[in-house]
Amino acid sequence: MNEKTISRRSLLKLASASTVTAAAVLPSTVRAAQADQWDETYEIIVVGAGGAGMAAAVKAAQKGAKHVVVLEKLNFPGGNTLISQGFINAADPVRQPKQGIKDSWQHHAEQTLEAGDFRGQKDRVDVLCRNAYPTIEWLESLGMQFKPKVIQIFGALYPRSHVPALPKGQGYGTVLSKAAKELGVEVRTGMGVEEIIREKPFEGDVLGVVAKNAKGEIKRIRATRGVVLAAGGFSANKYLRELHDPRVAGLGTDNLPGATGEVAMAAVRVGGYLVGMDFIQSTPGAPAGKKMKLLLNFNVNGSIYVDKRGARIVNEGARRDVIRDAVLGTPERYAYTVCDNENFTSYDEVNRAAIMKGIEAGEAWTAPTIRELAQKMGVDPDGLEKTIKRYNDVYVKNQKDEDFGKTAVNLTKRIDQGPFWACYTGMTVHHTMGGLNTNVKAQVLDWTGAVIPRLYAAGEITGGIHGTNRVGGNAVLDCFVFGQIAGENASQETIAA
Repeated sequence: MNEKTISRRSLLKLASASTVTAAAVLPSTVRAAQADQWDETYEIIVVGAGGAGMAAAVKAAQKGAKHVVVLEKLNFPGGNTLISQGFINAADPVRQPKQGIKDSWQHHAEQTLEAGDFRGQKDRVDVLCRNAYPTIEWLESLGMQFKPKVIQIFGALYPRSHVPALPKGQGYGTVLSKAAKELGVEVRTGMGVEEIIREKPFEGDVLGVVAKNAKGEIKRIRATRGVVLAAGGFSANKYLRELHDPRVAGLGTDNLPGATGEVAMAAVRVGGYLVGMDFIQSTPGAPAGKKMKLLLNFNVNGSIYVDKRGARIVNEGARRDVIRDAVLGTPERYAYTVCDNENFTSYDEVNRAAIMKGIEAGEAWTAPTIRELAQKMGVDPDGLEKTIKRYNDVYVKNQKDEDFGKTAVNLTKRIDQGPFWACYTGMTVHHTMGGLNTNVKAQVLDWTGAVIPRLYAAGEITGGIHGTNRVGGNAVLDCFVFGQIAGENASQETIAA
C-alpha cells in the first residue's frame, strides 16, 4: 500500500494497533491496576510533600475533600521548600508603602515575563502574580509569620521579597504540616510513585498511581477525584540536567536527592507534554573542590561580587543567569561575596552559623578591615580596597552605578561597618524551569493542548511559567499559588464510581 492509497480505515487500524502495543508494554502493575485491582482508595492523591504538594493537600481539604493522601518518596516531608531560603515575592499593599516602595501585581508580572525573555506563558504568569498577596494572606491565616520589611533578594529584580520569621523554609513546613494534620490529611513518607494510571494509555480519566514503599512493596492506589503531581524538578538528575544544558557539566546541585524527575516522566507515559526543559538555573554555591554552600548575598543592597583580583564583576541585582555567567566567566570560574557587619547580622541564625563553620573550614572569612579581609581571602588587597572605596564614594554617594548599572534602590547601603565578611561564590544547579505543560487551572495538558482529565500539577514539576530564567523569590510563590489552585480544582471533581 503506497501513501496515496492509505484510507481513513487503514489509519484507524494503525492507530488501534499502536494503542494495543502501548498497552502491552505497560508495566504489569499498571495493567493490573487498570483492571480495578486497587490496594487503597482516596479522593485525592498528592505526589510530593514539598511546598506545592502540601499546599494542594491543605487547600483540597479546606475545600471539602474528605480523604486526601500525600505520598513522599523521601523519609521526611518538606521537599526543597524546607531547605530553600524561603523568600517569597508579592506586591504588598501593607509592607511596601511603609518603605516608600511603589508596586503592583502587574509590575511583578511584567518583570517576571521580561526576566524569562518572554518565554513564560502570560496567562499563567498573570495568575501567579495576581494571586501573590492573597497567598501571603492565606499562609498567614495558617500561622505563617513574615518579617515586617520586604527586601530585594538575589535575582528578585525588585524589593518585594518577603522574609520568613523562621529560618529557611521551616515556617512553611511547620504551618502546613499542622494544618494538614488538623484537616485529616494523611502524609506518607517513603512512598515513591512509579506510574500514573489512566483508563487507556493516552485516553480517559487518570484513575490513580502505582507506588513503592521503603520495603519494596507495590501499592496500587485509587484516586476518585484526582491526582496532583508536585514532585519537584530534575536538578538532582545529573544525566537530564547535563543533557538539556551541557554548560552545567561539572556543577553540583543544592537540591535534595529526590529531585530526579521520574514523576514527570511517568506523566509523559500517560500523555503529558514537557516544555522548557533546556532552561536550567544555577545560583551561588560551593566552587569545585570546596565543601560548603555559603551565602552572603541575600540582600542585594550592600553586598558585592568580586573576583580574585578584588574587582567587582556584575550588577548584584541582575538576573540570575547574568550573575551565573559573570561568575563562571572569571578565570577561576568562581568569585567571592563581600558584605559588612550590618548585612551579616541581618541574616538569620542558620545562615550566620553556616558562615562561622565556613570560617573554620577556610571557605569564609571575617576581619576588622577590608585589607585584612582580602589577605585572608587570598584576594589582591589593593584591588579590593579600591573596589570598596569606589562602591561607597561613587556608586552609593551618587546613587549611580557607572560600571554595571545597579539600580538606585539597591545603592543606599555603604559597605563600611566592620567587621567585614566574605565567602566563596561558585555556581550550583538550583532550579529547572522546564516540566509538564499545564493551564491556569493547574491541569496537565497533552501535546495537543487537551486536558488530561483528573490530572493536576504544581510547582517545579511544571514548565512554561518562568521562561528562560526564574526571578528569585518566585519559586516558593509558584509552589503555593498553583499548589492551592491544583488542590482546590481537584477537590471539585465529581467522585468517580
